[in-house]
Amino acid sequence: MRKWLLLIGFLVVVVGGGLLLGYTTRPDSWFNALHKPAFNPPPWVFAPVWSVIYALIAVAGWRVWMRTGWSSAMRAWMLQLALNFCWSPVFFGVKSLTGGAVIIVAMLLAIVLFMMRAQRVDKGALLLFVPYLAWVAYATLLNISLVMLN
Repeated sequence: MRKWLLLIGFLVVVVGGGLLLGYTTRPDSWFNALHKPAFNPPPWVFAPVWSVIYALIAVAGWRVWMRTGWSSAMRAWMLQLALNFCWSPVFFGVKSLTGGAVIIVAMLLAIVLFMMRAQRVDKGALLLFVPYLAWVAYATLLNISLVMLN
């Protein structure tokens, strides 16, 4: 029973926190006025993609926690989540394209670090992070393109 309550806790913190940040720092007229690259997706794509990714992040973190507790893999998981939760307020809240780019590059590196450390303890957690890595790599390209175009 305890392990399922922990999973629910991970889901509430990660999915709930991510959706709350997405809702409170959603794009506004400033963002809409920016010059965007041709490969920028339509706005409706972001909420469903991030919802799924946040669930994957939560389950991966829970799996590693259940196996290792406060391990180096779990610290890398916390780092990527902290950077993830910082990006939207800096990018959309402060309206800093460059600040967002710095954070998202660090997030990408933290994701890779978690995956390297998770590989040793739970390959399932590593696999759960593959879509996240792909999406953040794409988002990094978008963010850097926005810096260059604006």
